[in-house]
Amino acid sequence: MLLKITIFLSVLVIVNLLLLKFSCNKTSKPKRASKKPVVLRPEITIKQAEGQLAPTGS
Repeated sequence: MLLKITIFLSVLVIVNLLLLKFSCNKTSKPKRASKKPVVLRPEITIKQAEGQLAPTGS
């Protein structure tokens, strides 16, 4: 009985490893980007909100 359980579990592990080996999606490696640095120059101006705030009631 113990031998049957051991063989059964071993077969399941082997099947699992085979499925893992052959079911992986093959992904291509992305091409290398150019080595030139990307310079970000955000020109954002933040304006102050004018006016009064509404009462909160607390």
